[in-house]
Amino acid sequence: MSYKVRFWEIRERTDRPSSFEVRWTVNAKENSESFRTKGLADSRRSKLMVAARDGEPFDTQSGLPASEIRALRQRTTWYVLAREYVERRWERTPGNTRRTIAEALATITPMFVEGGAVYREPRVLRRALYSWAFNKKAWQDDPREDWQAALKWLERRSLPVSELEEPDVLRRGLDGLCRKLDGTAAAAKTVKRKRAAVNEVFGEAVERGYFSHNPLNGLRWSAPEVDDEVDPDCVPNPVQVARLLSAVKALPGRGPHLYAFFGCMYYAAMRPAEVIHLQKSQCRLPASGWGLLNLKGGVVTAGKEWTDDGAVHEIHSLKRRAARATRPVPIPPVLVRMLREHMRQFGVAPDGRVFRNAAGNYIDASAYGITWGRAREAALTLDEHSLELAKRPYDLRHAGISFWLASGVDPAECARRAGQSIQVLFRYYAKFLAETRNHANRLIEASMERWEGPADDAEGPLAEPWPGNAPELLVRGGIAVGDIGSKGAFRLAA
Repeated sequence: MSYKVRFWEIRERTDRPSSFEVRWTVNAKENSESFRTKGLADSRRSKLMVAARDGEPFDTQSGLPASEIRALRQRTTWYVLAREYVERRWERTPGNTRRTIAEALATITPMFVEGGAVYREPRVLRRALYSWAFNKKAWQDDPREDWQAALKWLERRSLPVSELEEPDVLRRGLDGLCRKLDGTAAAAKTVKRKRAAVNEVFGEAVERGYFSHNPLNGLRWSAPEVDDEVDPDCVPNPVQVARLLSAVKALPGRGPHLYAFFGCMYYAAMRPAEVIHLQKSQCRLPASGWGLLNLKGGVVTAGKEWTDDGAVHEIHSLKRRAARATRPVPIPPVLVRMLREHMRQFGVAPDGRVFRNAAGNYIDASAYGITWGRAREAALTLDEHSLELAKRPYDLRHAGISFWLASGVDPAECARRAGQSIQVLFRYYAKFLAETRNHANRLIEASMERWEGPADDAEGPLAEPWPGNAPELLVRGGIAVGDIGSKGAFRLAA
């Protein structure tokens, strides 16, 4: 877009049927339109000049003012807009994110149709959208016959972009994100993830001139509440973790191989993707004392339909970190011993990975999930099962971070080691932080009690001298109110 717009006088061309030509330049690029009568040409020129005087930018490619570009684009349907977004975003998006975008668009697109129309086979339509329409990699082949019929139906009934500014239409679409195909409620976290993806589409549509503003902003619609806080009842304590890890080690088959794998999730609070990617070169494992893991990334299961090379897995950078960012995590001696024993017993993969399956490939989430389920059956009591204690392997990470907090480790250091922001730590571990505050209160109270001593004359109790060279302060009710004395004594006012 450019504001450098200049107009010429109407030119008459006798060699053409439409002989009256309106001419103007946008950023020095010439544009023209021809009309049969001078009156039509004058009217068009006046309209363009009004747009320029009103401060509208003009498109450098077409030469048209922004309002006209927007009007043309608003005749585009949502289905076309969504596919354009997928095409533009594809090359700079990892496979797992591609899948997330396709899932969100496949859910909301059938909602943005005229008159509340519903396709006779909604599952076929959803599958056609997810597996073909919003998967650029699949475009090299024609869709299946039943998918073609579903997509042609959608093309005819998809709403134009101009109607997506209507609040009722937007609410209908967002409400669709909250339901599964069978009509049951979708998980709150799933709804939140899909809405974020849809919001990205609207945001880019604003940049490209389809909307003057994001119509989702300011819409009165409430998503299901997401309970981010970790439930203490689901988090095992150190004794329970020890039982669970011992049960893993005792299992036949994969158990001994996954013993240190689960140990990393607890003692280093690592994400499963980070443990899968862990390499020997990242490990500092001394013969005694604390060690260090210098984490550099993670392995994510994306699916071969969504990756450029057809691989099932993708190697990502650390979560929400730059491509080459690292995160050093000190590890206690117990984990140092576990990793040293693991590498001595099982070796490492040819590429240096510490953990691998029997075929030498990446460890699959379903495989370690099955092993974890068997360990829970062997190690936990009926009461612990009823509480869903450590139901998922990821609960080991929660347990590790929670143990750090309960031990009095500074929350900022906990967040750094765990690879998350302090804001996320406060949101997810609020209940454990409350216990940390109680622990801090007890420490402060105990310190205050130590400062209260036997009475000294009429001036009140005499406390111990303040350690070091701190100034001498008069304290009333626990609040410092002034200097006293010159003998280094600290007196509490009566």
